[in-house]
Amino acid sequence: MREIINLSLPKSLAQSVKNIVEEGQYASKSEFFRELLRMWLEGKMLSGLVESRKELANGRGKTLKSLKALR
Repeated sequence: MREIINLSLPKSLAQSVKNIVEEGQYASKSEFFRELLRMWLEGKMLSGLVESRKELANGRGKTLKSLKALR
């Protein structure tokens, strides 16, 4: 069973999500947010941030084009 949750975003963030979906990275806006929430719940976002900070401090930083690249 699903529950609908409404989310309010600033226009710039809403446009970013729309662009990501239009580029085909996610099937829908809902799928984008489900994946984002799964990553957060699994601790992947925090561990990715810690690792990124280490890479940046060591001069090995890289630019990611999507959240999927964090996997």
